[in-house]
Amino acid sequence: MESRNTDNTLSAFKAIDWITIALYLLLVGIGALSIYAASYDFDNASVFDLNEFSGKQILWIGLGLAVGAVIMLSDYRIYKTYAYPIYICVLLLLLVTVFVAPNVKGSHSWLVFGPVSLQPAEFGKFATALALAKLFDNYNFNLNEKISNYFRALIIIFLPIILILLQRETGSALVYISLIFVLYREGMSGLVLFSVLCAITFFVVAVKFAEPLILGMPAGEFTVFLLICLIYALMLLFYCRDIIIARNVIFGFAGSGIIVGILALCGVSVPGIIYFPAILGGAMIYTALAMFRHRIGKFVTTIGFALVSVLFLFSVNYVFGNILEPHQQLRIKVALGIEEDLRGPGYNVNQSKIAIGSGGLTGKGFLNGTQTKLKYVPEQHTDFIFCTIGEEEGFIGSVTVLLLYLALILRLIHIAERQRTPFERVYAYCVVSILIFHLCINVGMVIGLIPVIGIPLPFFSYGGSSLWGFTILLFILLRLDASRRERMD
Repeated sequence: MESRNTDNTLSAFKAIDWITIALYLLLVGIGALSIYAASYDFDNASVFDLNEFSGKQILWIGLGLAVGAVIMLSDYRIYKTYAYPIYICVLLLLLVTVFVAPNVKGSHSWLVFGPVSLQPAEFGKFATALALAKLFDNYNFNLNEKISNYFRALIIIFLPIILILLQRETGSALVYISLIFVLYREGMSGLVLFSVLCAITFFVVAVKFAEPLILGMPAGEFTVFLLICLIYALMLLFYCRDIIIARNVIFGFAGSGIIVGILALCGVSVPGIIYFPAILGGAMIYTALAMFRHRIGKFVTTIGFALVSVLFLFSVNYVFGNILEPHQQLRIKVALGIEEDLRGPGYNVNQSKIAIGSGGLTGKGFLNGTQTKLKYVPEQHTDFIFCTIGEEEGFIGSVTVLLLYLALILRLIHIAERQRTPFERVYAYCVVSILIFHLCINVGMVIGLIPVIGIPLPFFSYGGSSLWGFTILLFILLRLDASRRERMD
């Protein structure tokens, strides 16, 4: 038996994806140097000095590699067998954190053990990925077979989100929403992703153009209603594939618009808040009466989409004004260009853009960034670490780092596609989704395209919890991938 375990261990190391390991080591290595550059203050301290952020990060890297080695030496079957117990344990840890964690910058998300702080939300990612993979690995499980399967998957995703939101850690909670892309890979209708994209678009437009009035209603709401009408007609045409109903609805929209325009020229103004619900309601009633001679399902979906879109639009102002915290509202307004607060939430992003822009094509050189050295960018060694690359290594350095991430993501997609069971495939796509979300949000945040929500850049940002969380997430995938050869043998 001991000989067999030894053979399995050797087989796992032979089958390990060394390309992924090399990309991982490159990213954590460059990340440690970037942290050293971001915290360097002319005292000539060594990059390995444990009193510096870079020295601590190298220590975390070393311990992370040790954890990775333990994972590679473990039996791959334990991750499937104990997926649910691991998930439940992490949920309990997240729940305990809500009540016992101290207040750190308004968040209760860190457990403090003497000199060491731990953020359980970072470890919830691999636990949630394992639980979701275990669900899809059930015998004959099909996401589209019955609606309860969707609820089971969404419960696994949203339970940690709720607990992390209770910790007032919005950024970390949003990461878990990226797992929706895994459901799409496993058969979820693309209409769901389209609806999410529409919701984001409607929210941004409604908030950004809330001040000007058109037909007595905010320009943002006016524009969103126009978009809903347009999407409704296009869904009838391309989704329901009924040219006649789509044509009649479009003619109805156009005719009513002409009538309202003529009335406006005559001095009679029709309030938009009455006009748009009336024409949409009329279009839906007409569609409902006409659809009985067709396949009803798609028409019901189209009508439901329009109704939910209108309800969502009416809820935007309430959510923005009453649910979001004032600092979150201000960050969104700054990101959308509604307000400029260069001394408040806009300060970090403005200084970050200055740092990246000043780097030019080739950068100012390692340890020569003035914005970095003079500490103009707060949290530069954590959430804003990417601007250090932009300032010191320039456009070429920034693109090189992004290409490394791209290579890692493409490699992980390749690993996901070669898996033979739903458990390994779903887990792999969970890893891919989480990494893509972190990368896009963090870089978008640093260059001012996305509101600041405070999530780390994978393998780069300073912090043991973040690094270990991503390391465990990645090495479990590598262990599962290496098990392919063991099963073949």
